Amino acid sequence: MRVLIAEDERFLADLVAEGLRGHAMAVDVAYDGASAGERLALTEYDVLVLDRDLPEVHGDEICRELVRSGARTRILMLTAAAAVPDRATGLGLGADDYLPKPFDFSELVARVQALARRSRAAVPPVLVRAGVELDTHRRQASRDGRHLALSAKEYAVLEALMRAEGAPVSAESLLEQAWDENADPFTTVVRVTVSRLRAKLGEPQCIATVPGVGYRL
Repeated sequence: MRVLIAEDERFLADLVAEGLRGHAMAVDVAYDGASAGERLALTEYDVLVLDRDLPEVHGDEICRELVRSGARTRILMLTAAAAVPDRATGLGLGADDYLPKPFDFSELVARVQALARRSRAAVPPVLVRAGVELDTHRRQASRDGRHLALSAKEYAVLEALMRAEGAPVSAESLLEQAWDENADPFTTVVRVTVSRLRAKLGEPQCIATVPGVGYRL
């Protein structure tokens, strides 16, 4: 799941980003509207968490342009303007959801996850393959009834492989889906994470390396 947070309050933006990363999301941050627009032009995000009152380019304009472009990115407006007319205006601009500040973080996570599901092709809430069961709502994994204690990145990689339904997934795609824009494209972090995931999944091995392509479950 790839998320962009567009919020000019740096402490809040960084706090939300770190919290979402703990839920196996790849999160980028923009502190003004111009930076947000540049990132949206380069990357197709699942969800945009958007503050309306952004400097340089107003959040409303970001919302209008994203909707006009036809992107599949879902928009969650996160703003201090909590009155009913403000909510109606935000939703009228094309936002998919509206959460006023202050907010409960668990509610923010639930709303982002719900919007991300809407941005993708519909999949069952529980994915099953090769004896591995992944509950995408509870974000829990097991194999042959044995609970798997996975890190956020291990879970994200496993989910990406299971969503591929047996098709190979490149290391570059896994890096894009599970890590943020600061990840080094030449890093070995994907290989290391897959190795740790294989160890936790146990025998028989169910993640195959496809030479020159990537990995397949």
